[in-house]
Amino acid sequence: MKAFREIMSWVIPILVGLLVAAGIRAYWFTMVKVDGSSMEPNLTSNERVFVFRTDKLETSKIHRGSVIVFDAHGEDPSATEKKDYVKRVIGMPGDTVSAANGVIKVNGKTVNQDYISESEQTATNTINDVGNWNSLAQLGNRQGWEGDKTIKVPAGKYFVLGDHRSVSNDSRYWGFVDDDKVLGVVKVPFWGNETKRDNINTAWKSYFE
Repeated sequence: MKAFREIMSWVIPILVGLLVAAGIRAYWFTMVKVDGSSMEPNLTSNERVFVFRTDKLETSKIHRGSVIVFDAHGEDPSATEKKDYVKRVIGMPGDTVSAANGVIKVNGKTVNQDYISESEQTATNTINDVGNWNSLAQLGNRQGWEGDKTIKVPAGKYFVLGDHRSVSNDSRYWGFVDDDKVLGVVKVPFWGNETKRDNINTAWKSYFE
C-alpha cells in the first residue's frame, strides 16, 4: 500500500499536468500543418505551426501583415468543403488596397514587402493576367468576385494574399475573408528558422515602408 501511494504521488500530478496542457491547447491554440506552397518561402508544405485563437487571446489580435488560418469554404468558390487556407492579411476592415507593378498600397501608403523576393512582388499583378488595380472594386469586377466588390474592405472582413504570389489562390481571385471564418493567427515556434519567425511572427510591426 505504501508503494502504491508513492507511485500515485507522482503519477497523479503528471496526469493532471497533461490534462491541463490539453485543455490550454484546445482553448487557446492548436497545431496546423501547412498544405501547399502558397506561403513559400516563409512557410513550406507539411510544416507544422502554432495557430493562436483570435477569440481567446488578446495577443492573437489580427494586424495588417499577420498570417492567419481560415476556412476557405464559402469564401473561395473552388473550396467545396471545409478547407484551411494560410494567408497574410493585407487589408483590414475599412482599408483601401491598390497594387501596381508589384507595389501594394494600403490607404495610400506603400507596404513593406521585404519578406518576399522582388519577382514574387511583381507576380502580384503579372500572374494570370491579374493586372494592376486602383481599387478593390476594380479588381473584384475584373476577376468576377461573387461577393462584395467595394472600394474599401468591408466591416468584419479581410483582404489576404499568399507570400508565393505566382501560385497563391487568394483574395485577388475571389474576394474577402469573413472574420467568422478565421481560426487564428499563425506563429512559427521559437525553435524554427529565425528568418521565418521574423517574416511570419513580427512582420506586421514594420508593415509600411
